[in-house]
Amino acid sequence: MNDQLFKSAMSKFTTGVTVITTKVDEKVHGMTANAFMSVSLEPKLILISVHEKASMNKYIKESGKFAVSILAEGQEDMSMYFAGQIKEEKSVDFVQFNGMPVLENSIVHLTCDVANAHIEGDHTLFIGAVTDIAVNESNPLALYNGKYQTVN
Repeated sequence: MNDQLFKSAMSKFTTGVTVITTKVDEKVHGMTANAFMSVSLEPKLILISVHEKASMNKYIKESGKFAVSILAEGQEDMSMYFAGQIKEEKSVDFVQFNGMPVLENSIVHLTCDVANAHIEGDHTLFIGAVTDIAVNESNPLALYNGKYQTVN
């Protein structure tokens, strides 16, 4: 099997869209990720997957914490910006939640301390111990077959 076939098959799994953020030396860093899942209820753990070569990998390791904003419909521009698909510099208004920067109007904000990290293949799997959660009622932004979708 080749890489393109693998990517094509994985794009058939509908996922939510998140923006992962962290802060190092008071500078905010962020990336779009759809590799996000819950791991455990007790203790409350989640998992994110970050490419080994992504600058976000070293920022999360350095800060020891991160936040997750689960995006709502209408936040496609934020997803594209933090995925590097919008190249021009953009001013992003972060709001603070539990001391971490998150995207306003997202449907969920999570803050996490890094509980563990595992290198698997070309990614680091960060296990986050959830320190706080906020939920806002809205329709989620979803990704299917490389295209944004809304779920009502």
